[in-house]
Amino acid sequence: MSASVFAAPEEKGLIDPRNDAYEEQHPDQYHSWRATSESEHIEDALAEDPNMVILWAGYGFAKDYNKARGHFYAVDDVRQTLRTGAPQDESSGPMPIACWSCKSPDVGRVIEERGEDGYFDGKWARLGNQIANPIGCADCHDTRSDEFKNGEPALALAKPYVERAFQAINKPFEEQSRLDQQASVCGQCHVEYYFVKSEKNAVKFPWDMGTSVEEMERYYDALGFKDWTHKVSKAPMLKAQHPGYETWREGIHGKNKVACVDCHMPKVTKEDGTVYTDHKVGNPFDRFEDTCANCHTQSKEQMREIVSTRKAQVLNMKLTAEKQIVAAHFEAGEAWKAGATEEEMKDILQDIRHAQWRWDYAIASHGVHMHAPEVALEVLGTAVDKAADARTKLVRLLAKKGITDPVELPDISTKLKAQQALGMDMDTMNADKKHFLETVIPQWEAEAEKREATY
Repeated sequence: MSASVFAAPEEKGLIDPRNDAYEEQHPDQYHSWRATSESEHIEDALAEDPNMVILWAGYGFAKDYNKARGHFYAVDDVRQTLRTGAPQDESSGPMPIACWSCKSPDVGRVIEERGEDGYFDGKWARLGNQIANPIGCADCHDTRSDEFKNGEPALALAKPYVERAFQAINKPFEEQSRLDQQASVCGQCHVEYYFVKSEKNAVKFPWDMGTSVEEMERYYDALGFKDWTHKVSKAPMLKAQHPGYETWREGIHGKNKVACVDCHMPKVTKEDGTVYTDHKVGNPFDRFEDTCANCHTQSKEQMREIVSTRKAQVLNMKLTAEKQIVAAHFEAGEAWKAGATEEEMKDILQDIRHAQWRWDYAIASHGVHMHAPEVALEVLGTAVDKAADARTKLVRLLAKKGITDPVELPDISTKLKAQQALGMDMDTMNADKKHFLETVIPQWEAEAEKREATY
């Protein structure tokens, strides 16, 4: 391979994706970013709530869903999740290349090198040796600008599909205020998106009709889009990703122009009087005096109690919605077995689709109980209503087919039992993933190290 292929990013005018490349220039920001490695504990969301295995039956999230860790682990976590499978070559595995898109500044580098078509083409494993650096500096900053080099945090969007999304809602990034830009760079990833299957699984935000849950639902329905077909109910399902930007925008903090950085990346004054932005993105209560106390008059203890109450309210509505939707899936499955026709099931499946989309929109928005609790409760309430509509129709349809007894649900009291109820071979999946991590990942890392040694 010619030396020119391994030319350093700056020599080619490309993004330098290495976070440690900026340590000397921005030591405080770099070291606080690196402290996101302290959130190393993995929380298994499916073990905490096995209902979700059933809700995502037939989709990757039923295999594995862990709560988000710090930015430092973005690449490791997507490598390790069962959702990405255990590909042994660049053309195998269940997921498209787009699954890297929010994980690394290498994505912006590859798009600059190869264009969007050259990036989005193929399977996730194809660029495994290229995507090596976790979420960091070049994801949110124009690291090549004079402003950045002189110490000013020049904000930027790293991917062209994000620029198009903001244009769709009449908020071109270059015309946004500094505050809006601060939220928008976070919104590159903490956002709802889908893969356009007719365009090499390219990433797109469903904002053409707006950013509310109803507007995005109408967009998906008009498009006839589905992420997958539910294994039990056969409903055409939508998987909300992590619409933190949208729920923030609809909630009390967004409407009052309180941006992500105000709560998660506050300004810190050092002993010598210099000020920098803390890049250890985390819980605002960890820096209460620099975050919440700037706006709220309540004490830290009072605020904790308020947040705890709202979190409990959202959790209660979440579980209420899940109970209804899970039952609807199994009842729909029984209706199919009883001979229901597609025409008889059409409206029922649409209700299930809408109920679960709204449930997922609320619960996939990390920290929604703090960002926009009123939005979460309202949306979860509509999820319960939609699921109840589906179940009412199913009772009538099942009776028409001669089934009047309640549909009995399998034992889904644990993650494993729920997966077994769906016939999932978890032993094989875990063994395949272990082999992948032990054999393929070291190859990727060695190739990436060789490439970056030339920078």
